[in-house]
Amino acid sequence: MSNGSKVSTGREPLIRIVKREYNNKLIPGLIRAGALILSIIAGGLFIWAMGFNPFEAYKSIIRGALVGSARDPMSSIRSTIDIFVPLCVTALGLSCAFKMKFWNIGGEGQIIMGGVFATFFALNYPQIPRPLMLLIMLIAGAVGGALMALIPALFKVKFGTNETLFTLMLNYIAIYIVKYLIAGPWQRTPGFASIGKLDKNTYLYEINRQNIGWIAVIIVVLFVYFYLYKTKSGYEVSVVGESQATARYAGMNIRKIIIKTMLISGAICGIVGMIKVSSNHTLTEGIGGGVGFAAITVAWLSQLNPFIIPIVSAIISILQKGSTVMQMNMGISSYAADVLQGIILFCFLGSEFFVRYSLVFNLRIKEAK
Repeated sequence: MSNGSKVSTGREPLIRIVKREYNNKLIPGLIRAGALILSIIAGGLFIWAMGFNPFEAYKSIIRGALVGSARDPMSSIRSTIDIFVPLCVTALGLSCAFKMKFWNIGGEGQIIMGGVFATFFALNYPQIPRPLMLLIMLIAGAVGGALMALIPALFKVKFGTNETLFTLMLNYIAIYIVKYLIAGPWQRTPGFASIGKLDKNTYLYEINRQNIGWIAVIIVVLFVYFYLYKTKSGYEVSVVGESQATARYAGMNIRKIIIKTMLISGAICGIVGMIKVSSNHTLTEGIGGGVGFAAITVAWLSQLNPFIIPIVSAIISILQKGSTVMQMNMGISSYAADVLQGIILFCFLGSEFFVRYSLVFNLRIKEAK
């Protein structure tokens, strides 16, 4: 060009992702509140597109999860609590490992093995008094989950294996262990893969017809909070999660921290297995019920905060229970109900991206002389 200027052939990216820095701490809350509103609107549009009234659908979800029948007004709440307790406790267990950035995707398998260990004592020592039996089953469940979590922890520290794949694959091993037991050594009815009902002294105590599993939520929330935020071990977990190089420089035993934390994570998940066996009065191959996977979403939506996890768990439990009632009352397909749940969860998860980052658009071509 005659004036000697040059046009750069390079272009700035049309969209750049920039990490947010907040001067006002209310903004993350406003973003999440916006995600809640957007999820309700998007879900309503989906229901409307299917030919149903979205207001009636949402009303059915709330009533289905929180309002019982005239004969038993608390029936729906009890069912919602039965969903809430395993989901919340499992998410709390997984949060310990996630805080260390050890991606424990094996919560399902750890729940199952907790149930297996608890069932062993329920089947073989039915004469033990009920209070002692429940205590033994609780300890056995914790041990079963801890041992299941110990395996990937040992392989991680010894051989550097990928914990995500390892813990995921162990879930299927746990499922087939249960299938073998209920169709083999523990089978009670010939021709049926079932151990039948357990003895009554293995059942959890009840208050107002609601089993006391919810007490585990309170205890585990407090334990996880004090362990992660008020102890030296919890501080070490955070340091290892932020930077193993820093932890090593500070003289921390990283292998010991990983193993100890995974034992705690697995033990908490194993307790869920015991609660489910004692609540359902039997052991089945579906004991996990997908709780181990749903709890991953709960843990991350809660930012691994032990006091936020129960709130998110309650929301998802209401959504799951209410969606089941909605599809029965309104004739909506179960697949559509699952899609509705997915839309709402997607909006919540998507909001976390915008809490951390912002998008910067740039369409200008850079020029340089």
